[in-house]
Amino acid sequence: MSPRKADPLTRAHLVDVAARLLTDEGPQALSTRRIAQEAGSSTMAVYTYFDGIGGLVNAMVHEGFTRLQEHLTGVHRSDDPVSDLALLGRAFRHNASQNEHLYAVMFGGCSLAGFSLSEEDRRHGRYTLRNVTECVRRCMESGRFHQGDPELVAHRLWCAVHGLTTLDLGAYLIPPYDADRCFEDQLVSLMVGCGDLPGDAELSVAESATRLPGLGTAAPERSS
Repeated sequence: MSPRKADPLTRAHLVDVAARLLTDEGPQALSTRRIAQEAGSSTMAVYTYFDGIGGLVNAMVHEGFTRLQEHLTGVHRSDDPVSDLALLGRAFRHNASQNEHLYAVMFGGCSLAGFSLSEEDRRHGRYTLRNVTECVRRCMESGRFHQGDPELVAHRLWCAVHGLTTLDLGAYLIPPYDADRCFEDQLVSLMVGCGDLPGDAELSVAESATRLPGLGTAAPERSS
């Protein structure tokens, strides 16, 4: 009798369950027995799909960045590259809020005995930054941003948005300087810092907010 084919839904479910246990209860909760119990599966499934706990944690990292990539590639190109760039920032933050249980694992924020991020894991994560680099290049080509190294600017934006997202998930940002208020101010400030005019940056950032509910929807053309 041939072996059963791997079920991608079961695999994804195990990843989500393990990541939530890790976030809620810490590394001590990551046992094959506990994960199987919470997932309504068998302990053998952890070995079948991941070859043990180490493979499962590695899968969390890759799954987290796969979901981030899906959010970022959902931002379709419009005639306003600065709006597109702001929307990429919104997509990054939205993905984190939807997958909070994976976020700390993705960036090495969880300490696990016998596991640490590999260079391959980090390359997988850096790959998602290509979306931002390409959009920054378009902003420069349009004359909205100063000329420079698009990849360096993309890293600047990544560092800033990741920092705010981490504070947001940790519930550090409260009224009157809550996460939403700080984020809107951050987006405009980042665009102006890259060379955009304040008025144009405010318009593009505001426009990007209208596109978030339907990522991938082109922004309306701006009137001249």
